[in-house]
Amino acid sequence: MSDLFSARADELAFSSAPLAARMRPRFLDEVVGQADLLSPGSAFRRIVESGRPVSMLLWGPPGTGKTTLARLVAAQADAEFATLSATSAGVKDIRQVLADAKGRLATDERRTVLFLDEIHRFAKNQQDALLPGVEDGTLTLIGATTENPFFEVIGPLMSRMTLFRLEPLAPDDLSRLLESALRDGDRGLGAMDLELAPDLAVELATRTGGDARQSLNALEISALLAKAEDRSEISEADVAEALQRRLVRYDKTGDSHYDVISAFIKSVRGSDPDAALYWLFLMLEGGEDPEFIVRRLVILASEDVGLADSRALQLTVAASQALAYVGLPEATYHLTHATIYLATAPKSNSVGLAIQAGKELVQNGPTPSVPLHLRSTGYEGARELGHGEDYAYPHNDSKGVVAQQYFPDGVAPRVIFRPGDHGEESDIGRRLEAIDRILGRHDRT
Repeated sequence: MSDLFSARADELAFSSAPLAARMRPRFLDEVVGQADLLSPGSAFRRIVESGRPVSMLLWGPPGTGKTTLARLVAAQADAEFATLSATSAGVKDIRQVLADAKGRLATDERRTVLFLDEIHRFAKNQQDALLPGVEDGTLTLIGATTENPFFEVIGPLMSRMTLFRLEPLAPDDLSRLLESALRDGDRGLGAMDLELAPDLAVELATRTGGDARQSLNALEISALLAKAEDRSEISEADVAEALQRRLVRYDKTGDSHYDVISAFIKSVRGSDPDAALYWLFLMLEGGEDPEFIVRRLVILASEDVGLADSRALQLTVAASQALAYVGLPEATYHLTHATIYLATAPKSNSVGLAIQAGKELVQNGPTPSVPLHLRSTGYEGARELGHGEDYAYPHNDSKGVVAQQYFPDGVAPRVIFRPGDHGEESDIGRRLEAIDRILGRHDRT
């Protein structure tokens, strides 16, 4: 009798579970997307189908199947599936799982797969506690992370695990999943007998950012809204209300923080204002620190625009001051203003190249000695030491430039700054040609 009650309880629990949980794939072939990971002959598939899994890290965005794949690994190996979440578990919990796994091996020779969600949130000492069990084979560890594990997982643990990368699901993959959930009468919404237009399925799949869980949750809400009004078709309004607001796939404290700012800067450097604005608004909508953004723009103004348009630095510093003065959301105008200006400005990296060349000359050259005629004369007795003697004052010359030694004694004059030919820098280049003729330098280009 107790078995009947237990089975009935399981049945009720399943029927009341969210659609995403009910539609969880039961076999590898039911998993949508991740073609590279699951294609016939792939390393991951061969490991799973062998029934002898190895400890691994599954790295990818939310809703891409990390938990599902971990369950399938355990099922294929006929292993006990234990789960911990790094947000709530501690060293005591780890030790308990290890003890249970060791006992299980001793009594019925059954292995244990431990799925550790959000492994990147574990402190070093907590990760250290996992090492003995992974190393001696007491359990197979499958860690799931949305963050770059090379930053978050300790080296000794990384070296004992195989890394697999999961990608956001493509809209086509999610559309097929949504259609399957809508038609499935046992696990899905088939009993509701609802229709979803293909374009709405694509919109729903696109606006959930490749997250299967969010897509299925939104579909379930859309279906309930349609059914509440006794309609046979899910409408655009249903989908819009279910989504409410597009989920921004951006973690300002995680890996995407570095990837998105990199994409932003490279778009500005590449003179694509539209792409640059996309990344800017993704950061702002995701809650990124605006001061972090504007600092990067101030750097870029000299690093990538430089003397091709010196107003770029002035304008970007002004945007930085405006941000401090008015704050967000009003300072969105100033960040947008600066982004568009820098993206459309002529580009030059001559300042950066000059920094590199100047550093190399100083680091690899002899100890400098300032020539007597360039030395300070601002104190009593300097003239008696010969300081300033024979110094030619450029303003006394009609051309404003005189030929004299400016480099240190023992360092041959050489070119450090080479102007580009974009924007205002081409004018600087022409002026330098005349100056170089007077100073006797002819190898600047």
